[in-house]
Amino acid sequence: MTKPLSSRIALVTGASRGIGYATALALAHAGAHIVATARTVGGLEELDDAIKSAGSTATLVPLDLRDHEGIARLATALDERYHKLDILIGNAGIGGPSSPLDHVQPKDWDEVLAVNVTANWQLIRYFNPLLQKSDAARVVFVTSGASALARAYRGPYSASKAAIEALARTYAAENASTNVRVNLHSPGPTRTRLRATVMPSENPMTLPTAEDVAATILPLCLPSFQDTGKFYDFRAGKLMSFRAPA
Repeated sequence: MTKPLSSRIALVTGASRGIGYATALALAHAGAHIVATARTVGGLEELDDAIKSAGSTATLVPLDLRDHEGIARLATALDERYHKLDILIGNAGIGGPSSPLDHVQPKDWDEVLAVNVTANWQLIRYFNPLLQKSDAARVVFVTSGASALARAYRGPYSASKAAIEALARTYAAENASTNVRVNLHSPGPTRTRLRATVMPSENPMTLPTAEDVAATILPLCLPSFQDTGKFYDFRAGKLMSFRAPA
């Protein structure tokens, strides 16, 4: 039986663990060749073994997304080898400090924005030409309810997620007449290491797993999926439009 993502090339950032790992594996089960990036080499090697067991293949790319030249080199390499990119999952992110805004250190602020926002803009910058070569490119950025809730002491993270949502919606609007579809996915609290770091007193067993979340990211990556400029709210279980400006 033909798998829905056979012959598709999928780039997943933050793929060594959590939602990125689970999403990469879900895409592999659907037939995609996975280009997996992360800073943790051991996690990437574990993912490679899991993908091989699923009957698919992967290219492992140890990469710190703050290395913009590294992103550019990866884009060049994929262009030379595959001449296109069909799926881009912007998942990598960090939680940053939990403190009042006036106590946040500049280096911590800069790191959160660099990883959660600027790196995704760099991905757009370098991979858009490859996405344009696909007959049905699908882009998904992972966001958070923190963008709207703006909880106390989580300022850098909340600001970064609000920024990625604006970035994704802009990119979607710019590609309204192309084959590129751009959407956001808001998983909500999930049983991941990042969540445990931010909420150490929370019982992780009460939360959905990364695999549960990945199962709802997969449909947004299919060539048949046509919506763009929207976000999937995992807790609500549906795709939603953004509120129009007043």
